[in-house]
Amino acid sequence: MFAAITRFLLIFALAIVVVSIAEPIWGHWVAATLGLLVLSIPLAYFYIKLSTLKKYLLRDELESLPNASGFLEDIFFRLQRSSNASKKRIQEVERQHQRFIEAFQASPNGIVMLDDQDQIEWCNAIAERFFGLNFKRDAMQRINYLLRNPEFIHYLSARRFEEPLLIEKMGPGSNLSLRLQAFPFADNRRLLLAQDVTDLYKAEAMRRDFVANVSHEMRTPLTVMMGFLETVQTLNLEPKQKEEYLELMMVQARRMKGLVEDLLTLANLEANALPAVSNTVAITGSVFALLRSDAEALSQGQHTIQFVEGSKASILGDEQELLSAFGNLISNAIRYTPSGGVITVKWDTNANGHGVFSVHDTGPGISAEHLPRLTERFYRVDRSRSRETGGTGLGLAIVKHIASRHQAQLLIESIPGKGSQFTLVFPSARIA
Repeated sequence: MFAAITRFLLIFALAIVVVSIAEPIWGHWVAATLGLLVLSIPLAYFYIKLSTLKKYLLRDELESLPNASGFLEDIFFRLQRSSNASKKRIQEVERQHQRFIEAFQASPNGIVMLDDQDQIEWCNAIAERFFGLNFKRDAMQRINYLLRNPEFIHYLSARRFEEPLLIEKMGPGSNLSLRLQAFPFADNRRLLLAQDVTDLYKAEAMRRDFVANVSHEMRTPLTVMMGFLETVQTLNLEPKQKEEYLELMMVQARRMKGLVEDLLTLANLEANALPAVSNTVAITGSVFALLRSDAEALSQGQHTIQFVEGSKASILGDEQELLSAFGNLISNAIRYTPSGGVITVKWDTNANGHGVFSVHDTGPGISAEHLPRLTERFYRVDRSRSRETGGTGLGLAIVKHIASRHQAQLLIESIPGKGSQFTLVFPSARIA
């Protein structure tokens, strides 16, 4: 365009020279006109370019601004470079912001950002689940209007955030326990973190129950033994009476010894979560022989005990652990089955190649509400009856851990008044 204007001016100047020679007066008018044109053309050029610049500014497309010439060339170039640099910085900030959002969303903890009025500025998906929020719906709502927990409202209004707040059972019918803590940051805002401590709380409750149960289980036989010892020490008993008391003390000592051994076994199993070794264990061979011998000694002829060999397959595992698991299932069946009952022990493989070890009894059976808790340590359906039979309350907990180490599944079926069946199902990979 600028080249075309230059050519036009050269032609116009040549015309002035020709007119001036022919008519001097007309030459002055033409010269004046040419001067005005010379002044107006750059102004028009600047106006056109500035209009173009405005158009690209309004569309935020300075990086696509067309080239200019002369004085405007450097200005356009600098504007383009500045626009490109600004957009790159904005894009980088947006990428960083998105990474922060993704990191907060990946957090296992609930995160809520509150402004100086305790209004929700942002929260992640975990916080929505913990508190029943919906960010699109609840944005800029005061959190104490949405979370109507008295402890939380007091914690938030007191503004003492040095210690966390533990809330048990967040809502009706919920077992969710949360540890909440608010952290002040810029402009009197707060970052509220919520950690799910339900499992920790349950573990702590189980630890307290465990200590209490162990103390109770140990105190009972110790109290009995101390009573007998005091009797033997203070009274002049006949030899037959002393022998009777000593035998009763031996029974209590064996009970404490069994409890300690089961506790040590359970502690070792819990400390070792690795899969069990893969030695070949012949179930219908030495294992059945040992189990039969122990079962008959425990029953003392009061029950009919049947061992059914449905398969000759072996298990790849730890023989001592398997003996402990099978023995606990059989001893439980004998202890809880009245005299004259039938206990059936069976080893077989099913159509899927899984190994199936089952113990069926004709005992009193177990109500359905007790079945999910049977593998808890010291859980008993009938505490008094369990102590009479000599159980420690740890047998099924041991079976559960041994099953886990062998990738097996413990199944429990029971019908009150008709008996129970405990089954260990081993994966085909464990069957030789």
